Parts: sequence; C-alpha cells; structure tokens
Amino acid sequence: MRIAVTGSSGLIGSALCDSLAADGHEVVRLVRRAPAGPAEVRWDPRRGTVDGAGLAGCEAVVHLAGAGIGDRRWTDARKKELVDSRVLGTGTIARAAAGLDSPPRVLVSASAIGIYGDTGDRAVDEDTPPGSGFLAELCQEWEAAADPARAAGIRTVHPRTGLVVAKGGGAWARLFPLFKAGLGGRLGDGRQFWSFISLHDEVAAIRYALDTAELSGPVNLTAPEPLTNREITALMGKVLHRPTVAAVPESVLRLVLGELAQDVVGSQRVLPKRLSESGFRFAFPAFEQTVTAALSAG
Repeated sequence: MRIAVTGSSGLIGSALCDSLAADGHEVVRLVRRAPAGPAEVRWDPRRGTVDGAGLAGCEAVVHLAGAGIGDRRWTDARKKELVDSRVLGTGTIARAAAGLDSPPRVLVSASAIGIYGDTGDRAVDEDTPPGSGFLAELCQEWEAAADPARAAGIRTVHPRTGLVVAKGGGAWARLFPLFKAGLGGRLGDGRQFWSFISLHDEVAAIRYALDTAELSGPVNLTAPEPLTNREITALMGKVLHRPTVAAVPESVLRLVLGELAQDVVGSQRVLPKRLSESGFRFAFPAFEQTVTAALSAG
C-alpha cells in the first residue's frame, strides 16, 4: 500500500513510518523543505499547498503534524501557533486528499484527549461531549478542519491520543531522567488521572485504524487502565528502583508553566471504547508493562 505521512520526523511519525516500511508498504513523507528524493513530497501548511502529483496513488494518508503542546510556555503567540499548525495543516491535507482524481480511501488525522477537558475522576469515552478550555477548543477546531475529506467520502478517523510513554520524545523523555536521578515525584496533589499509551500500541492502533473499515470519527488511543499521577509516580519508582518522595506543588507548576499547568494538574480518565469494541488488543495494557517496554526499547 502507498501511504502518505505528515509529521514523519516526530516521535509517533518516525515509529509509524519504520513499522509500515518494515512490512513492505511504500511510505511517502510530506516535508516542508525541498524533497530529498522520490519518497518525499513537499507541502506548505501555512500557504495551504501540497504537491498533489506526489500524493497520486496513495491509498491512505496519516496526518500527524503539529507544534508540540508542552514544548514551551503558552503565550498568546504560542497558542496561535499551536492552533494554526493543526487547523491549517489539517485543512490543507483534507482538501488535497479530496481533490485527487483517485482520493485515498482513508485519512487518519490526529487529535488528542485534550478535547474532553478536565474530567476529574469521571471516566469518559468517544461518546462524551467535548469539554471546555483552550485544548478542548483547539481539538474541536482540529477535527473539524478535516471536513473536506469527509465531504468527499473519504473515511476519516481521528485518533485522540493520550500521553505516549517512550524514551525518545514526549513527556516521558523528560520524566525518565528525573526519576532515574531520584528526583521524580507527584505533580500537584497527584490525584489527577493520566491516560497513557505505549508507543508500540500507539503505532499499532494507528495501523489498525488504517485497516479497519468500521472505524471512523473519534477513536481514543489510550490504554484501558488509566491511573492517577500518584499511582504512576509510585510505579515509576518501583520499576526504576528509585525513591519518589519529591513533589512539585501546584503553585510552583503554575508559576513555571503558566496556563499550561492547568492541563498538567487536570484530570482525564479516558477509556478506549471504540478500539476495544472493534477487537483491538493492547500489547501493553498496564502502566508497569508500558514503562518496562519503553525502557527496553532501542
């Protein structure tokens, strides 16, 4: 299968491309610079352009590109960048796919569990309405930007990804060194739920969404057993054989992170209802398994 991928240099995108290529699929990487070869296609999400000829023959498109949510403090300019990188990029890809003479049969266009807002200890799934707050509003715009693909009859799936546990990027790339140094601890009161997923299962779930015709719309990519930050902290200490007595008060998080702190101490107890009901099986459903797998990955 010929599959186009945006965000192919990121944590999830690079792992996905490696997985697809290993199984013999032809991967076309969308890049913002001059293509280095026939396996790359240029696009410019801000200008809304894609080299359509390079997408010809693609049976599927996976759109993962977007500025990192937690990479820096949320100034007004940064928040605009977070929105634009997702909404403009998604609209560009959706219109390009819809405009092809032979459109792809499926578009997997990224989203996030931030759409649910702070859910406290209440479990939520794909049938739960969106919440409130900056990330919830961003995610709604992000998903809506794929409407041109839906209107063209392309099966469109929105993987709402949780916290991806991996050494090579995301939140855990920052957490692992702290815990290994014995400096890990709960954030705030530690009662907030964190909905996580292993990088292995993230990639497997995206590929499952590509191949499973019954899946469309939002699909939560989170392990079936979300835990509180306090529970995750204890298990990190157990696996790494390190103390976890350190703690960062919420007041300090707000001072350092600003508005972003609301999502660090916010709670999201998200369940993967549609994945589970459709028959997907997690390789690492429990957090201790997930951490061990991440640490043993190359």
